[in-house]
Amino acid sequence: MMAKQKTKKGKAAPDTSNELLENPEAIATRLGRGEAFLKQNTRLVGGVIGLMILIIAGIVGFQIHKANQNEKAQGEMFQAVYYFEQDSVDFALNGDGVQPGFLEIIDEYGGTAASNLAHFYVGSIYLSQGEYESAADHLEKFSSDDFLVQAHAYSLIGDAYMELGTISEAIRYYKNAANYKENKFFTPKYLSKLAIAYEEDGNLQAAIETYGEIENNYSDAYEYTEARKHKARLEGLASN
Repeated sequence: MMAKQKTKKGKAAPDTSNELLENPEAIATRLGRGEAFLKQNTRLVGGVIGLMILIIAGIVGFQIHKANQNEKAQGEMFQAVYYFEQDSVDFALNGDGVQPGFLEIIDEYGGTAASNLAHFYVGSIYLSQGEYESAADHLEKFSSDDFLVQAHAYSLIGDAYMELGTISEAIRYYKNAANYKENKFFTPKYLSKLAIAYEEDGNLQAAIETYGEIENNYSDAYEYTEARKHKARLEGLASN
């Protein structure tokens, strides 16, 4: 049963719910009050509706603009991708004077899918050039639903942090790579990197367990034999 409302003096307000259900005149009275409110506040109501229309139109317009920008960026990035594949990394990064490079794509088309992908390319280039902080910065800004590319990006970030000597961050990203949509083709590689990072960090038991995961779950992997060898080596060290 519904609780009765109280007035300011503490008295219970009359329950009008049954009256509304049983008395058509009461319903008409309530509707009439609502109609009167609309008539008296036409400008206010019209303003609220107008604001909602503007917001919706702005969202739709932004999405259309973003789609157009992404299409344009992808077209302009084609040459940079070509240079990347040809190992002309300077042109890939900075452009050739006619077509933009990845860095310009990021600056001009931020927030687009093309800009997101450009971060991956730039991070990969910086990693190969030994600019590890810049590599990690760009790769951390990249995201993808693709199970191969995203896991590879995590692994590259781990590589950058290993080179920087930030082992805890390397471990974190190697874990991300190994755990991201596990598969028999690439997961063993990421687990091997993780085990190496654990050993570098002095956590021999974690390294042994990680090599053991390769040994137990990926017997067909290229990394299998090495994993068994290093696991035995670390078990010998741990027992001393």
